[in-house]
Amino acid sequence: MFRWKATAALTVVAALALAGCAGTDDGSGGDSGRADRLTLTAIAAPTSYDIGQGAEWGNRSPFFQAVFDTLLSKDSSGETQPWLATEWSYNDDNTVLTLTLREGVKFTDGTDLDAAAVVASLEHFRDGTAPQAATLAGKEFAAVDATTVTITQQAPDPSLINLLSIAPGLIQAPSTFDDPDSATDPIGSGAYILDTASSVTGTTYNYTANPDYWNADAVKYDNLTINVLEDVTATVNAIRAGEANGAKIADNNTISEVEGAGWTIESNELDFQGLLLLDRAGTMAPELADVKVRQAINMAFDREALLASLQSGYGTVTEQVFPETSVAYDAALDSTYPYDPDAAKDLLAEAGYPDGFTLNMMSTPAFQTTFDLVAQQLSDIGITVNYTDPGTGNFITDMLAPKYPATWMALEQNPDWQLINFMVGPDATFNPFKYQDPTVDGYIETVQFGTPDESDQALKDLNKYLVDQAWFAPFFRVQGTFATDANTNLEFWPTNAYPSIFDFSPKN
Repeated sequence: MFRWKATAALTVVAALALAGCAGTDDGSGGDSGRADRLTLTAIAAPTSYDIGQGAEWGNRSPFFQAVFDTLLSKDSSGETQPWLATEWSYNDDNTVLTLTLREGVKFTDGTDLDAAAVVASLEHFRDGTAPQAATLAGKEFAAVDATTVTITQQAPDPSLINLLSIAPGLIQAPSTFDDPDSATDPIGSGAYILDTASSVTGTTYNYTANPDYWNADAVKYDNLTINVLEDVTATVNAIRAGEANGAKIADNNTISEVEGAGWTIESNELDFQGLLLLDRAGTMAPELADVKVRQAINMAFDREALLASLQSGYGTVTEQVFPETSVAYDAALDSTYPYDPDAAKDLLAEAGYPDGFTLNMMSTPAFQTTFDLVAQQLSDIGITVNYTDPGTGNFITDMLAPKYPATWMALEQNPDWQLINFMVGPDATFNPFKYQDPTVDGYIETVQFGTPDESDQALKDLNKYLVDQAWFAPFFRVQGTFATDANTNLEFWPTNAYPSIFDFSPKN
């Protein structure tokens, strides 16, 4: 569902309306040799095109990928590939990354995309307020010459190469940094140019192909439209009416309807859904400082039933935040907290809460069924949930402020080091209370500086510790689903919730 990849992740969607319609030509795009139009639906609009303010990946990636290039890219198998940077290498201690840039690339305002522009853009992202700005904190950027950039860091960052293929690697024209119009009128070097005259912010985004794009062969359509749809009913209606070529399916309960309309389902399994028990020090909710309370919360949930009810079984129950692809993953950990309301009540009593307590959390109408089920299962062990709807646009903002001690969320199960810096480390985006544990800090240090064997063991130990200490209460890894019509091919990459715009192509 929603995630932060880049990221960073959004669990709610903005107001929307369906506009535009799918291209229905025979695949010929006149002299270009491309199809006329690709029409997609998305579940969340960008908050700002200025990468220093609103750059995200995950479900917002197509908006940014259309107009900006990243330094590196991922192919449909998830492997890192050259993009704006054609070569990259580390020094001996992995603290300096050197990038060689592609020559002759220009922004759509005619200015050169050279090393100085790349450095300025990276600094703009690092020093801004975008959700993943902290991933570049402490890094220094330098233009060695017109086509060479160095990134210097105090200690090795195993996630850096991946970061340069997502939101932190987006390159915006420096000429727009101080222009307030850049929030809605982006200037990049990307495959498309936003047609602001026909677009409606928050609802409909129309793009035309960049006539001077350096990688013209990768562009399969002369025009791109992305419509933001508020709910699953609007998406299903658009599919039935033939008003899109590709659609993000936010509710797997609609898959049978989508397939019945003759559409093809593509899927991956990236995100977990569950509770983030953020206030582990108990500064806002004293009860959460006791590990027994957090363990009781984990035992309150019937994960199999939640998966069946919320996702029609499309997914895999889990109790850990590290993915199956991680060396940290241990299948045995998924049996740590069996569904047992009586045992959960006993743990609450041992922690000093025999009569339960009240827990303040956020909700949003877009996922009301989920929130209702969470409240019901917690009430069965004596925890009363007091929900507040902060408004669609404030869900993430209020979570990270932080304004609530716990919340339901769907987050990406990132590669190991990226996950640590995303959810676990003291400065991680989704550790808004900056909670720190010396045992966790020790594991993190070994992961970063230890030998490969030591690092692998530390990852295993860290994962087990997080589960035992109940930092989170995951329910399941959800099947991420994207659907395409009979006229459209898609290679759905395994590393993001939303497909790459370059992985769509018209069927002949």
